Amino acid sequence: MEKLVGVAVFCYLSSTRSNKTMAKNSANTTSPARRRPPIVVVMGHVDHGKTTLLDYIRKTNVAEREAGGITQAVGAYEITHTVKESGEERKLTFIDTPGHEAFTKMRAAGARIADIAILVIAADDGIKPQTKEALAILQETRTPFVIALNKIDRPEADIERVKTELTANNILLEGFGGSISYQPISAKTGEGVSELLDLVILAADLEELTYREDALPSGYVLEVEKTPRRGIEATVILKDGILRRGLVIATANAKGKIKILEDFQGKPAKELVPSAPARVLGFESLPQVGEVFTAAADEKTLLEAMPVPQKQITTAEQKIDRHSSEEETLVLAKAADAGSLEALTATLPHVKEGGKIHFLSRGVGEVTDGDVKMAAAAGALIVAFKSKISTPAKKLAHAQGVPILSSPIIYKLFQDLEAFLRKQKETSGIIGKLEILATFNTKKLHKQLVGGKVIEGVFKNKGMFAIQRSAEIVGTGEVLSLQHMKKEATQVEEGKEAGLLVNARTEIQQGDILILQKTS
Repeated sequence: MEKLVGVAVFCYLSSTRSNKTMAKNSANTTSPARRRPPIVVVMGHVDHGKTTLLDYIRKTNVAEREAGGITQAVGAYEITHTVKESGEERKLTFIDTPGHEAFTKMRAAGARIADIAILVIAADDGIKPQTKEALAILQETRTPFVIALNKIDRPEADIERVKTELTANNILLEGFGGSISYQPISAKTGEGVSELLDLVILAADLEELTYREDALPSGYVLEVEKTPRRGIEATVILKDGILRRGLVIATANAKGKIKILEDFQGKPAKELVPSAPARVLGFESLPQVGEVFTAAADEKTLLEAMPVPQKQITTAEQKIDRHSSEEETLVLAKAADAGSLEALTATLPHVKEGGKIHFLSRGVGEVTDGDVKMAAAAGALIVAFKSKISTPAKKLAHAQGVPILSSPIIYKLFQDLEAFLRKQKETSGIIGKLEILATFNTKKLHKQLVGGKVIEGVFKNKGMFAIQRSAEIVGTGEVLSLQHMKKEATQVEEGKEAGLLVNARTEIQQGDILILQKTS
Protein backbone atom coordinates (compact mmCIF):
# COMPACT_ATOMS: atom_id res chain seq x y z
CA MET A 1 0.00 0.00 0.00
CA GLU A 2 1.27 3.41 -0.92
CA LYS A 3 1.40 5.88 1.91
CA LEU A 4 2.12 9.54 1.37
CA VAL A 5 2.95 11.57 4.43
CA GLY A 6 3.18 15.35 4.19
CA VAL A 7 4.77 17.61 6.75
CA ALA A 8 4.18 21.18 7.83
CA VAL A 9 6.55 23.25 5.75
CA PHE A 10 5.49 26.60 4.50
CA CYS A 11 2.11 27.33 2.96
CA TYR A 12 1.10 29.73 5.71
CA LEU A 13 -1.52 32.36 5.62
CA SER A 14 0.25 35.40 7.01
CA SER A 15 0.58 35.24 10.77
CA THR A 16 -1.45 38.45 11.00
CA ARG A 17 -4.37 36.96 9.08
CA SER A 18 -4.12 33.73 11.06
CA ASN A 19 -4.26 35.52 14.39
CA LYS A 20 -7.18 37.68 13.25
CA THR A 21 -9.10 34.59 12.12
CA MET A 22 -8.61 32.85 15.45
CA ALA A 23 -9.38 36.02 17.40
CA LYS A 24 -12.62 36.47 15.45
CA ASN A 25 -13.63 32.89 16.20
CA SER A 26 -13.30 33.55 19.95
CA ALA A 27 -14.68 37.09 20.01
CA ASN A 28 -18.34 36.24 20.55
CA THR A 29 -17.97 33.38 23.00
CA THR A 30 -19.53 33.30 26.45
CA SER A 31 -17.85 30.26 28.02
CA PRO A 32 -15.08 30.85 30.59
CA ALA A 33 -11.46 30.73 29.48
CA ARG A 34 -9.77 27.44 30.32
CA ARG A 35 -6.07 26.75 30.58
CA ARG A 36 -4.70 24.75 27.69
CA PRO A 37 -1.43 22.80 27.52
CA PRO A 38 1.52 24.52 25.86
CA ILE A 39 2.58 23.56 22.34
CA VAL A 40 6.34 23.24 22.46
CA VAL A 41 8.80 23.28 19.56
CA VAL A 42 12.33 21.98 19.99
CA MET A 43 14.95 23.71 17.85
CA GLY A 44 18.70 23.62 17.48
CA HIS A 45 21.70 22.98 15.27
CA VAL A 46 21.96 19.59 13.58
CA ASP A 47 23.50 16.91 15.82
CA HIS A 48 23.15 18.99 18.98
CA GLY A 49 20.75 16.42 20.41
CA LYS A 50 17.30 17.77 19.61
CA THR A 51 15.88 14.45 18.48
CA THR A 52 17.62 12.58 21.29
CA LEU A 53 15.91 14.92 23.74
CA LEU A 54 12.50 14.31 22.20
CA ASP A 55 13.32 10.63 22.08
CA TYR A 56 14.04 10.58 25.80
CA ILE A 57 10.92 12.60 26.61
CA ARG A 58 8.53 10.37 24.72
CA LYS A 59 10.43 7.13 25.38
CA THR A 60 10.77 6.10 21.73
CA ASN A 61 13.63 5.30 19.37
CA VAL A 62 12.95 7.75 16.58
CA ALA A 63 16.56 8.97 16.56
CA GLU A 64 17.96 5.56 15.69
CA ARG A 65 15.59 5.04 12.76
CA GLU A 66 16.10 8.30 10.92
CA ALA A 67 17.80 8.07 7.54
CA GLY A 68 21.21 9.67 7.66
CA GLY A 69 20.66 10.72 11.27
CA ILE A 70 18.52 13.63 10.07
CA THR A 71 14.91 14.20 11.06
CA GLN A 72 12.82 14.82 7.94
CA ALA A 73 9.24 15.03 9.16
CA VAL A 74 7.29 17.17 11.54
CA GLY A 75 5.35 15.21 14.17
CA ALA A 76 3.29 16.19 17.19
CA TYR A 77 3.31 14.20 20.42
CA GLU A 78 1.47 14.71 23.71
CA ILE A 79 3.06 13.84 27.04
CA THR A 80 2.20 14.20 30.73
CA HIS A 81 4.80 15.68 33.07
CA THR A 82 4.73 15.83 36.88
CA VAL A 83 5.93 19.21 38.13
CA LYS A 84 8.57 18.64 40.78
CA GLU A 85 7.60 21.46 43.17
CA SER A 86 3.81 21.04 43.19
CA GLY A 87 3.41 17.40 42.14
CA GLU A 88 0.78 18.55 39.60
CA GLU A 89 0.45 16.55 36.40
CA ARG A 90 0.57 18.79 33.32
CA LYS A 91 0.22 17.96 29.64
CA LEU A 92 2.57 19.28 26.97
CA THR A 93 2.47 18.86 23.20
CA PHE A 94 5.80 18.68 21.38
CA ILE A 95 6.34 19.51 17.73
CA ASP A 96 9.43 18.03 16.17
CA THR A 97 11.23 20.13 13.53
CA PRO A 98 14.03 19.05 11.19
CA GLY A 99 17.56 20.13 11.93
CA HIS A 100 19.03 19.99 8.43
CA GLU A 101 19.53 23.26 6.55
CA ALA A 102 17.21 22.18 3.71
CA PHE A 103 14.26 22.58 6.06
CA THR A 104 14.65 26.21 7.10
CA LYS A 105 11.08 26.99 6.09
CA MET A 106 9.76 24.09 8.11
CA ARG A 107 11.52 25.27 11.24
CA ALA A 108 10.07 28.74 10.77
CA ALA A 109 6.61 27.23 10.41
CA GLY A 110 7.05 25.22 13.62
CA ALA A 111 7.94 28.34 15.56
CA ARG A 112 4.71 30.07 14.46
CA ILE A 113 2.61 27.15 15.64
CA ALA A 114 4.34 26.80 18.99
CA ASP A 115 3.66 28.64 22.23
CA ILE A 116 7.05 27.90 23.78
CA ALA A 117 10.37 26.81 22.30
CA ILE A 118 13.28 24.82 23.66
CA LEU A 119 16.55 25.83 22.03
CA VAL A 120 19.02 22.96 22.30
CA ILE A 121 22.72 23.89 22.30
CA ALA A 122 25.45 21.28 22.69
CA ALA A 123 27.70 22.23 25.60
CA ASP A 124 30.68 20.70 23.79
CA ASP A 125 30.08 22.59 20.54
CA GLY A 126 28.52 25.96 21.32
CA ILE A 127 26.60 28.31 19.05
CA LYS A 128 26.48 27.23 15.40
CA PRO A 129 24.82 28.65 12.23
CA GLN A 130 21.48 26.92 12.78
CA THR A 131 21.53 28.03 16.42
CA LYS A 132 21.71 31.63 15.24
CA GLU A 133 19.03 30.96 12.64
CA ALA A 134 16.73 29.47 15.28
CA LEU A 135 17.31 32.48 17.52
CA ALA A 136 16.42 34.81 14.65
CA ILE A 137 13.20 32.88 13.99
CA LEU A 138 12.22 32.91 17.66
CA GLN A 139 12.87 36.63 17.92
CA GLU A 140 10.98 37.36 14.71
CA THR A 141 7.96 35.33 15.82
CA ARG A 142 8.28 36.56 19.43
CA THR A 143 8.14 32.99 20.69
CA PRO A 144 9.17 32.62 24.35
CA PHE A 145 11.96 30.09 24.79
CA VAL A 146 14.17 28.34 27.28
CA ILE A 147 17.65 27.02 26.55
CA ALA A 148 18.77 23.42 27.04
CA LEU A 149 22.55 23.13 27.35
CA ASN A 150 22.88 19.54 26.20
CA LYS A 151 25.61 16.88 26.28
CA ILE A 152 26.87 17.77 29.75
CA ASP A 153 27.79 14.09 30.12
CA ARG A 154 30.67 14.60 27.67
CA PRO A 155 34.17 15.46 28.97
CA GLU A 156 34.44 18.26 26.39
CA ALA A 157 31.35 20.05 27.70
CA ASP A 158 32.03 23.67 28.68
CA ILE A 159 28.89 25.35 29.96
CA GLU A 160 30.63 28.61 30.87
CA ARG A 161 31.99 28.98 27.34
CA VAL A 162 28.50 28.57 25.87
CA LYS A 163 27.12 31.14 28.31
CA THR A 164 29.79 33.58 27.17
CA GLU A 165 28.96 32.90 23.52
CA LEU A 166 25.26 33.52 24.21
CA THR A 167 26.07 36.82 25.92
CA ALA A 168 28.18 37.82 22.89
CA ASN A 169 25.07 37.19 20.76
CA ASN A 170 22.89 39.37 23.01
CA ILE A 171 21.19 36.38 24.62
CA LEU A 172 21.30 37.22 28.32
CA LEU A 173 20.68 34.30 30.65
CA GLU A 174 19.40 34.38 34.21
CA GLY A 175 22.37 35.20 36.41
CA PHE A 176 24.16 36.81 33.49
CA GLY A 177 22.21 40.07 33.47
CA GLY A 178 19.15 38.70 31.69
CA SER A 179 15.92 36.78 32.18
CA ILE A 180 16.21 33.85 29.75
CA SER A 181 15.97 30.55 31.60
CA TYR A 182 18.38 27.71 30.89
CA GLN A 183 18.98 24.18 32.11
CA PRO A 184 22.08 21.98 31.70
CA ILE A 185 20.94 18.54 30.55
CA SER A 186 22.03 15.24 29.10
CA ALA A 187 19.44 14.04 26.62
CA LYS A 188 21.33 10.73 26.58
CA THR A 189 21.10 10.00 30.32
CA GLY A 190 18.09 12.16 31.14
CA GLU A 191 19.94 14.32 33.65
CA GLY A 192 18.23 17.71 33.99
CA VAL A 193 15.37 16.89 31.60
CA SER A 194 12.67 16.93 34.29
CA GLU A 195 13.92 20.34 35.49
CA LEU A 196 13.87 21.56 31.88
CA LEU A 197 10.20 20.58 31.54
CA ASP A 198 9.46 22.41 34.79
CA LEU A 199 10.93 25.56 33.18
CA VAL A 200 8.74 25.04 30.11
CA ILE A 201 5.63 24.76 32.30
CA LEU A 202 6.64 27.93 34.15
CA ALA A 203 7.14 29.80 30.87
CA ALA A 204 3.77 28.57 29.64
CA ASP A 205 2.01 29.76 32.79
CA LEU A 206 3.47 33.23 32.27
CA GLU A 207 1.89 33.25 28.78
CA GLU A 208 -1.56 32.47 30.24
CA LEU A 209 -2.51 30.08 27.43
CA THR A 210 -6.28 29.63 27.30
CA TYR A 211 -9.14 28.47 25.10
CA ARG A 212 -12.92 28.69 25.14
CA GLU A 213 -15.10 25.65 24.66
CA ASP A 214 -17.76 27.43 22.60
CA ALA A 215 -15.32 29.10 20.20
CA LEU A 216 -15.22 27.80 16.64
CA PRO A 217 -12.47 25.16 16.54
CA SER A 218 -9.36 26.51 14.83
CA GLY A 219 -5.71 25.57 14.56
CA TYR A 220 -3.04 24.46 12.11
CA VAL A 221 -2.57 21.64 9.62
CA LEU A 222 0.65 19.83 10.55
CA GLU A 223 0.70 16.83 8.23
CA VAL A 224 -1.14 15.57 5.17
CA GLU A 225 -1.42 11.91 4.31
CA LYS A 226 -3.10 10.03 1.48
CA THR A 227 -3.64 6.29 1.37
CA PRO A 228 -5.71 4.14 -1.00
CA ARG A 229 -7.66 2.67 1.92
CA ARG A 230 -8.44 5.78 3.99
CA GLY A 231 -8.08 8.57 1.47
CA ILE A 232 -7.02 12.04 2.57
CA GLU A 233 -5.97 12.40 6.19
CA ALA A 234 -4.68 15.49 7.95
CA THR A 235 -2.86 15.80 11.24
CA VAL A 236 -3.98 19.03 12.88
CA ILE A 237 -3.21 20.79 16.12
CA LEU A 238 -6.06 22.65 17.76
CA LYS A 239 -5.61 26.08 19.34
CA ASP A 240 -9.18 27.02 20.25
CA GLY A 241 -12.64 25.47 20.62
CA ILE A 242 -13.52 21.77 20.73
CA LEU A 243 -12.97 19.67 17.59
CA ARG A 244 -15.71 17.13 17.05
CA ARG A 245 -16.57 14.42 14.57
CA GLY A 246 -19.22 15.58 12.08
CA LEU A 247 -18.10 19.23 11.89
CA VAL A 248 -17.46 20.92 8.57
CA ILE A 249 -13.76 21.84 8.30
CA ALA A 250 -11.93 24.12 5.88
CA THR A 251 -8.64 25.81 5.12
CA ALA A 252 -8.00 28.42 2.44
CA ASN A 253 -7.44 25.62 -0.05
CA ALA A 254 -9.61 22.67 0.97
CA LYS A 255 -12.79 21.76 2.77
CA GLY A 256 -14.73 18.71 3.89
CA LYS A 257 -16.62 17.12 6.75
CA ILE A 258 -14.90 15.31 9.61
CA LYS A 259 -15.86 11.66 9.15
CA ILE A 260 -13.20 10.17 11.41
CA LEU A 261 -11.40 11.85 14.30
CA GLU A 262 -8.43 10.18 15.99
CA ASP A 263 -6.01 11.22 18.72
CA PHE A 264 -2.26 11.29 18.11
CA GLN A 265 -2.01 7.60 19.00
CA GLY A 266 -4.54 6.69 16.31
CA LYS A 267 -7.36 5.94 18.74
CA PRO A 268 -10.90 6.99 17.70
CA ALA A 269 -12.19 10.11 19.44
CA LYS A 270 -15.54 11.89 19.44
CA GLU A 271 -13.94 15.19 20.37
CA LEU A 272 -10.54 16.70 21.16
CA VAL A 273 -9.51 19.75 23.17
CA PRO A 274 -6.90 22.38 22.21
CA SER A 275 -3.20 21.54 22.03
CA ALA A 276 -4.03 17.90 21.38
CA PRO A 277 -2.77 16.61 18.00
CA ALA A 278 -5.57 15.01 16.00
CA ARG A 279 -6.01 12.97 12.83
CA VAL A 280 -8.88 14.18 10.64
CA LEU A 281 -10.40 12.23 7.74
CA GLY A 282 -12.95 13.89 5.50
CA PHE A 283 -11.19 16.53 3.41
CA GLU A 284 -12.44 16.45 -0.18
CA SER A 285 -9.09 17.66 -1.50
CA LEU A 286 -5.58 18.01 -0.10
CA PRO A 287 -5.16 20.90 2.35
CA GLN A 288 -1.79 22.57 2.23
CA VAL A 289 0.45 21.76 5.15
CA GLY A 290 0.89 24.61 7.58
CA GLU A 291 -2.46 26.25 6.83
CA VAL A 292 -4.88 27.58 9.40
CA PHE A 293 -8.09 25.53 9.62
CA THR A 294 -11.47 26.40 11.05
CA ALA A 295 -14.41 24.07 11.76
CA ALA A 296 -18.11 24.69 12.33
CA ALA A 297 -21.44 22.90 12.47
CA ASP A 298 -22.43 24.02 8.98
CA GLU A 299 -20.93 25.66 5.89
CA LYS A 300 -22.75 28.97 6.37
CA THR A 301 -21.22 29.50 9.81
CA LEU A 302 -17.86 28.40 8.48
CA LEU A 303 -17.91 30.84 5.55
CA GLU A 304 -18.79 33.70 7.87
CA ALA A 305 -15.81 32.82 10.06
CA MET A 306 -13.44 32.40 7.11
CA PRO A 307 -13.55 35.39 4.78
CA VAL A 308 -10.60 34.00 2.86
CA PRO A 309 -12.01 32.67 -0.46
CA GLN A 310 -11.62 29.01 -1.27
CA LYS A 311 -8.92 28.82 -3.92
CA GLN A 312 -8.37 26.17 -6.53
CA ILE A 313 -5.52 23.96 -5.37
CA THR A 314 -2.57 24.03 -7.68
CA THR A 315 -2.02 20.56 -9.05
CA ALA A 316 1.03 18.73 -7.81
CA GLU A 317 2.46 18.39 -11.30
CA GLN A 318 3.00 21.90 -12.63
CA LYS A 319 4.68 22.65 -15.94
CA ILE A 320 6.75 25.79 -16.15
CA ASP A 321 8.26 27.70 -19.06
CA ARG A 322 11.64 26.64 -20.32
CA HIS A 323 14.24 29.15 -21.40
CA SER A 324 16.29 27.61 -24.19
CA SER A 325 18.64 30.60 -24.39
CA GLU A 326 20.56 29.49 -21.29
CA GLU A 327 22.14 26.28 -20.07
CA GLU A 328 19.58 24.33 -18.11
CA THR A 329 18.75 20.99 -16.58
CA LEU A 330 15.20 19.75 -16.88
CA VAL A 331 14.03 17.77 -13.84
CA LEU A 332 10.93 15.78 -13.03
CA ALA A 333 10.76 15.94 -9.22
CA LYS A 334 8.89 13.41 -7.10
CA ALA A 335 8.73 13.09 -3.33
CA ALA A 336 6.91 10.87 -0.87
CA ASP A 337 5.06 13.75 0.76
CA ALA A 338 4.22 17.42 0.39
CA GLY A 339 6.81 18.64 2.87
CA SER A 340 9.61 16.65 1.27
CA LEU A 341 8.57 17.94 -2.15
CA GLU A 342 8.89 21.52 -0.95
CA ALA A 343 12.30 20.76 0.55
CA LEU A 344 13.39 19.12 -2.70
CA THR A 345 12.21 21.92 -4.97
CA ALA A 346 13.79 24.49 -2.65
CA THR A 347 17.11 22.64 -2.62
CA LEU A 348 17.64 21.64 -6.27
CA PRO A 349 17.96 25.20 -7.67
CA HIS A 350 21.13 25.55 -5.56
CA VAL A 351 22.90 22.81 -7.54
CA LYS A 352 25.93 24.49 -9.11
CA GLU A 353 26.34 22.13 -12.06
CA GLY A 354 24.15 21.89 -15.14
CA GLY A 355 23.04 25.52 -15.31
CA LYS A 356 19.60 26.58 -14.16
CA ILE A 357 17.26 23.88 -12.86
CA HIS A 358 13.83 23.85 -14.50
CA PHE A 359 11.05 21.59 -13.30
CA LEU A 360 9.15 19.67 -15.94
CA SER A 361 6.76 18.65 -13.19
CA ARG A 362 6.60 18.30 -9.41
CA GLY A 363 4.52 15.64 -7.75
CA VAL A 364 3.85 13.56 -4.65
CA GLY A 365 3.87 9.78 -4.71
CA GLU A 366 5.85 6.98 -6.31
CA VAL A 367 7.63 7.33 -9.63
CA THR A 368 5.41 5.74 -12.29
CA ASP A 369 5.89 4.68 -15.88
CA GLY A 370 3.87 7.79 -16.80
CA ASP A 371 6.57 9.92 -15.19
CA VAL A 372 9.23 8.08 -17.18
CA LYS A 373 7.33 8.63 -20.44
CA MET A 374 7.02 12.34 -19.68
CA ALA A 375 10.71 12.62 -18.81
CA ALA A 376 11.78 10.66 -21.90
CA ALA A 377 9.69 12.85 -24.19
CA ALA A 378 11.14 16.05 -22.72
CA GLY A 379 14.73 14.85 -22.26
CA ALA A 380 14.50 15.27 -18.47
CA LEU A 381 15.98 13.31 -15.61
CA ILE A 382 13.93 12.14 -12.63
CA VAL A 383 14.91 13.12 -9.09
CA ALA A 384 13.03 11.22 -6.38
CA PHE A 385 13.22 12.10 -2.67
CA LYS A 386 11.94 9.27 -0.44
CA SER A 387 9.61 8.15 -3.25
CA LYS A 388 9.30 4.52 -4.28
CA ILE A 389 10.10 3.61 -7.89
CA SER A 390 7.44 1.34 -9.38
CA THR A 391 8.64 -1.78 -11.18
CA PRO A 392 7.15 -0.69 -14.54
CA ALA A 393 8.90 2.67 -14.15
CA LYS A 394 12.26 0.98 -13.53
CA LYS A 395 11.90 -1.25 -16.58
CA LEU A 396 10.80 1.59 -18.84
CA ALA A 397 13.53 3.92 -17.57
CA HIS A 398 16.13 1.24 -18.28
CA ALA A 399 14.76 0.67 -21.77
CA GLN A 400 14.52 4.37 -22.65
CA GLY A 401 17.69 5.51 -20.89
CA VAL A 402 15.98 7.90 -18.48
CA PRO A 403 18.20 8.57 -15.44
CA ILE A 404 16.53 8.30 -12.03
CA LEU A 405 18.35 9.73 -9.01
CA SER A 406 16.77 8.48 -5.81
CA SER A 407 17.59 8.73 -2.10
CA PRO A 408 15.81 9.07 1.26
CA ILE A 409 18.48 11.57 2.34
CA ILE A 410 18.24 15.01 0.77
CA TYR A 411 21.86 16.04 1.05
CA LYS A 412 22.99 12.76 -0.59
CA LEU A 413 20.49 13.35 -3.37
CA PHE A 414 21.87 16.86 -3.79
CA GLN A 415 25.44 15.55 -3.97
CA ASP A 416 24.52 12.75 -6.40
CA LEU A 417 22.77 15.22 -8.69
CA GLU A 418 25.76 17.56 -8.68
CA ALA A 419 28.10 14.65 -9.42
CA PHE A 420 25.83 13.33 -12.17
CA LEU A 421 25.54 16.73 -13.85
CA ARG A 422 29.27 17.34 -13.50
CA LYS A 423 30.08 14.05 -15.23
CA GLN A 424 27.43 14.72 -17.84
CA LYS A 425 29.00 18.09 -18.55
CA GLU A 426 32.48 16.57 -18.80
CA THR A 427 31.47 13.71 -21.07
CA SER A 428 30.29 13.34 -24.63
CA GLY A 429 28.83 9.85 -24.47
CA ILE A 430 28.96 6.37 -22.97
CA ILE A 431 31.85 4.21 -24.12
CA GLY A 432 31.22 1.09 -22.08
CA LYS A 433 29.12 -0.75 -19.55
CA LEU A 434 30.22 -3.39 -17.07
CA GLU A 435 27.91 -5.63 -15.06
CA ILE A 436 29.10 -6.37 -11.52
CA LEU A 437 29.35 -10.12 -10.88
CA ALA A 438 31.16 -10.06 -7.55
CA THR A 439 32.35 -7.67 -4.83
CA PHE A 440 35.22 -8.05 -2.38
CA ASN A 441 35.61 -6.39 1.00
CA THR A 442 38.28 -3.76 1.51
CA LYS A 443 38.95 -1.63 4.59
CA LYS A 444 40.31 1.30 2.60
CA LEU A 445 38.05 4.34 2.64
CA HIS A 446 35.87 4.50 -0.49
CA LYS A 447 38.11 1.99 -2.33
CA GLN A 448 36.34 -1.15 -3.46
CA LEU A 449 37.42 -4.34 -5.27
CA VAL A 450 34.84 -5.59 -7.75
CA GLY A 451 34.65 -8.04 -10.62
CA GLY A 452 32.40 -7.96 -13.63
CA LYS A 453 31.78 -8.50 -17.33
CA VAL A 454 31.85 -5.83 -20.02
CA ILE A 455 28.41 -5.97 -21.62
CA GLU A 456 28.73 -3.01 -23.96
CA GLY A 457 31.62 -1.23 -25.69
CA VAL A 458 34.92 -1.19 -23.83
CA PHE A 459 35.86 -0.47 -20.23
CA LYS A 460 39.00 1.62 -19.76
CA ASN A 461 41.39 2.14 -16.89
CA LYS A 462 41.35 5.53 -15.09
CA GLY A 463 37.85 6.28 -16.39
CA MET A 464 34.91 7.91 -14.61
CA PHE A 465 31.68 5.95 -14.27
CA ALA A 466 28.13 6.17 -12.98
CA ILE A 467 26.63 3.38 -10.86
CA GLN A 468 23.24 2.19 -12.12
CA ARG A 469 21.04 0.03 -9.92
CA SER A 470 17.86 -1.14 -11.65
CA ALA A 471 16.88 2.07 -13.45
CA GLU A 472 18.42 4.42 -10.89
CA ILE A 473 21.76 6.20 -10.85
CA VAL A 474 22.83 5.69 -7.24
CA GLY A 475 26.35 7.10 -7.34
CA THR A 476 29.53 7.77 -9.29
CA GLY A 477 33.13 6.64 -9.12
CA GLU A 478 36.55 6.36 -10.73
CA VAL A 479 38.51 3.34 -11.99
CA LEU A 480 41.85 3.23 -10.13
CA SER A 481 43.11 -0.06 -11.54
CA LEU A 482 41.89 -2.49 -14.21
CA GLN A 483 42.88 -6.14 -14.72
CA HIS A 484 42.04 -8.88 -17.22
CA MET A 485 43.13 -12.47 -16.60
CA LYS A 486 45.01 -11.21 -13.49
CA LYS A 487 47.12 -8.85 -15.60
CA GLU A 488 47.03 -5.05 -15.67
CA ALA A 489 45.06 -3.74 -18.64
CA THR A 490 44.41 -0.35 -20.21
CA GLN A 491 41.01 -1.51 -21.43
CA VAL A 492 38.80 -4.60 -21.56
CA GLU A 493 36.53 -5.31 -24.53
CA GLU A 494 32.87 -6.37 -24.66
CA GLY A 495 32.22 -9.96 -23.59
CA LYS A 496 35.35 -10.20 -21.40
CA GLU A 497 35.60 -10.21 -17.64
CA ALA A 498 37.63 -7.75 -15.59
CA GLY A 499 38.72 -7.03 -12.05
CA LEU A 500 38.64 -3.43 -10.86
CA LEU A 501 39.82 -1.33 -7.97
CA VAL A 502 37.51 1.65 -7.86
CA ASN A 503 37.02 4.77 -5.77
CA ALA A 504 33.32 5.28 -5.03
CA ARG A 505 31.39 6.57 -2.02
CA THR A 506 28.39 4.41 -2.89
CA GLU A 507 28.83 0.75 -1.99
CA ILE A 508 28.75 -1.22 -5.24
CA GLN A 509 26.53 -4.31 -5.23
CA GLN A 510 26.31 -7.44 -7.34
CA GLY A 511 24.08 -6.76 -10.35
CA ASP A 512 24.97 -3.06 -10.57
CA ILE A 513 25.95 -1.63 -13.95
CA LEU A 514 29.00 0.62 -14.17
CA ILE A 515 28.54 3.09 -17.01
CA LEU A 516 31.88 4.39 -18.25
CA GLN A 517 31.72 7.94 -19.56
CA LYS A 518 33.83 9.37 -22.36
CA THR A 519 35.59 12.52 -21.21
CA SER A 520 35.77 15.45 -23.57
